[in-house]
Amino acid sequence: MARKRIDKVVHKLEIRDINTKGMGVAKSDEGQIYFIKNSIPGDIVDVRVLKKKRGYFEAEPIKWIQSSKDRRTPQCEHFGVCGGCKWQHLAYETQLHYKEKGVLQNLKSIGKVIPETILPIKGVDHPYFYRNKMEFSFSNNRWLTTEEIKESGEVERNGLGFHKPQMWDKIVDISKCHLQADPSNEIRNEIKAFALKHQMAFFNARTQEGFLRSLMIKNTLGGEIMVLLQFFEDRPKEITLLLNFIKDRFPAVNALLYCINQKSNDTLYDQEIQCFHGSEFITENIGELSFQITAKSFFQTNPEQAKVLYQIAVEFAALKADEIVYDLYTGTGTIALFLAKSCQKIIGIEAVPEAIDAAKENALRNKIENAFFEVGDMKKYFNNDFIQQYGKADVVITDPPREGMHKDVVQQLLKLAPKRIVYISCNSATQARDLELLSSQYQLVKSQAVDMFPQTHHVENIVLLQLKR
Repeated sequence: MARKRIDKVVHKLEIRDINTKGMGVAKSDEGQIYFIKNSIPGDIVDVRVLKKKRGYFEAEPIKWIQSSKDRRTPQCEHFGVCGGCKWQHLAYETQLHYKEKGVLQNLKSIGKVIPETILPIKGVDHPYFYRNKMEFSFSNNRWLTTEEIKESGEVERNGLGFHKPQMWDKIVDISKCHLQADPSNEIRNEIKAFALKHQMAFFNARTQEGFLRSLMIKNTLGGEIMVLLQFFEDRPKEITLLLNFIKDRFPAVNALLYCINQKSNDTLYDQEIQCFHGSEFITENIGELSFQITAKSFFQTNPEQAKVLYQIAVEFAALKADEIVYDLYTGTGTIALFLAKSCQKIIGIEAVPEAIDAAKENALRNKIENAFFEVGDMKKYFNNDFIQQYGKADVVITDPPREGMHKDVVQQLLKLAPKRIVYISCNSATQARDLELLSSQYQLVKSQAVDMFPQTHHVENIVLLQLKR
C-alpha cells in the first residue's frame, strides 16, 4: 500500500535545538515534536509536514518568519542539494556548541555517565578545504533542477559529482566543492570536460552500462596528489587517451592510477589497481611519522585535525615506558605508531588485511620495532590466546566503527581489566552505550570532543576510563 501523503502546514514553529542528524527541532503548542530540514535554533518558520514518524514529524520550511542570529550564507552553490555539508548555514562557533552538547547528552542519557572533567571541544582554524580524500561518480542520468526540467531545449544529462540523497541512481553535478583543496576542483572539471569533448560514455547505475564509472582524488598536507579512475568497460585506447591527458595537464599528480571495475558497486578492496604514471602511493607526515597512503588505505580524512586527535590520545593514555598497550580497531596503525615511543610495546588488531599490511609497512618505514599488528575479527581474535601471546595490557586504546564495540569485545575488556581505556569514537551514541556496559568496573575520568568534520553534524569524541579501585 502506498504511503498516504501528509498535507499539513504548521505555522510559526520556533527552532530550539538540533538533533543528531543535524535537523532543527521544534515543539508545537500541542506538544508535537518536529524535525525540520535546513533550520537552526533561533529560526521561526512555517513548515510543510513530509512524514509522520514514531514520536515526531519530519518537515521542511516553506516560509521564514524570523531568521536566527547564527544563520550564515552558505559558501557552496550546491548547499542543500548534494547532501553534504548540511551545517554551512550555521555559524562555526555555534556548530561546535551543538556538537559538544550532543555528545554530552548522549553520555548522560544513553550512557548514564557523567565525566569528572569535560574538556572544551577542539575546533579547527580553517573549516573548509580540509578533506584529503574525495570520491565522485559519473552518471549519464544526472539529477536535474526544476528549472532545467522546465527548459524546452535539450539538457546535458552527463554529470560528475555526488549521489543525490535518497536517489541512489542520481548524481548531482558538482562545479565547485569546498571540502578538498585545489587543484581538486580543477582536476574533476577538466576530466569531465575532456570526457564530454571526446564523447566518452558516462556510467548508468541502473542499467550497469557505460565507460567512466568513478573518480577518486587524494592529497596530503605536503601537496602530493593521487588520482584514481574506475572504468566499467575495458577500452584500452580511450583509457590511455584520458590518462595521458591527466598526466600532461596536471604534472603535479604523483600517483595516477586506474582499475576496471565491473561489479555492482564501486568498492576498491577486491580490485586490481594499475599504476599508469608515477608512484602507487602518496606520503603523509603526522608529527615525526611518515605514512604511505595507497588507493585502498584508510587514513583520517582530516589530517591536520588528526594531529590534534592523536595528541589528545597521547595525553589521556599517559603511558609509561614499561606498559603494554593494545590498540583495538587499529586500521592502518596510525595511533599505534604515534604511541609506540611512549610504551614497552603496542599491539594493534584490525579485520582488514590490507590495512594491517599498510600498518606493518609504516612501522618499518618509521623504524618502529615495538609495534605489532594482527589481522582478525575483533570479537573472535581478541581472546585469551591473544592476551597470553602478547601479555596483559596495562592500557587499551579502542577506536571502533560507527556501530561501536561488539558486546563480546566489551566483555573481554572487562575480563582483561586494563588500568586505563582510551575510547575514541565517531558516534557518541554507540560510545555512550558501551560506556554504560563498562561502568561497573570503570570510572569516566575525562571527555573531549574533536571536530574532524566542519560544516557537518559529525564529531569525534575521546574519553578516558580509569579502573575503579
